[in-house]
Amino acid sequence: MKIPFNVNGLIVDAEYTKKEVNEIFIPLLKQLALLRKDKGSRVVAYLAAPPGAGKTTLSQLLEFLYKEQDLSYSFQSISIDGFHYKRKYLMNNWIEVSGEKKSLNSVKGSPESFDLEALKERIRLLTEGNVTKWPMYDRKLHDVSEETIVVDAEIVLIEGNYLLLDEPGWKELKNIADLTVFIEAKEKSLKPRLIERKILGGLSPTKAQAFYEQSDRRNVLRVLEYSGEPDIRLLLAENQEFKKL
Repeated sequence: MKIPFNVNGLIVDAEYTKKEVNEIFIPLLKQLALLRKDKGSRVVAYLAAPPGAGKTTLSQLLEFLYKEQDLSYSFQSISIDGFHYKRKYLMNNWIEVSGEKKSLNSVKGSPESFDLEALKERIRLLTEGNVTKWPMYDRKLHDVSEETIVVDAEIVLIEGNYLLLDEPGWKELKNIADLTVFIEAKEKSLKPRLIERKILGGLSPTKAQAFYEQSDRRNVLRVLEYSGEPDIRLLLAENQEFKKL
């Protein structure tokens, strides 16, 4: 199955096998629908993963498959990327990294470059059953978009790198999710995917490689080493297929 998805302003062709769809993804969707039935109110689920593991395209595929299955309840997939601080803020605020003062923009994509309190508040509104506007990120603009989407579904899947991060502030998020899924992967298999993504976003190969070393790699290792235990753990194997652990 090969489907084009719009990922933060970029068109990405996502390809999945029948085995992945039938043995992992559809059972997960049915589990979410059953959870919604048993709970009797909105279900909020997380899909967490290191950068480059394909969580955004997978979340969009899950929404597509859910509608194809004609399951009860409405379903939406959304991303935390719209909670990045705006570029102007990132350029004018600083962080200390290994004893060196750096602009937040130079570590964009790290947990510190997100407005965590705004994210917590918006997830809280979702868990209380509210209809809410959700911010979006545009990779072509390299900034938070002025557009928002209305979230009103009965099952909401939130995807993001740090939703299960076991660090102060972030670790509180896990307790308010009804179901959590984590994608595990090896750093060496994520590197070429992340460099290619930066090139598609407009960087030269040299700058894309440099960004990986100074930012993406740190974030990949941080997610892999410091994420809490999920309810469901998937593996992105070296052949780029998902397996359930």
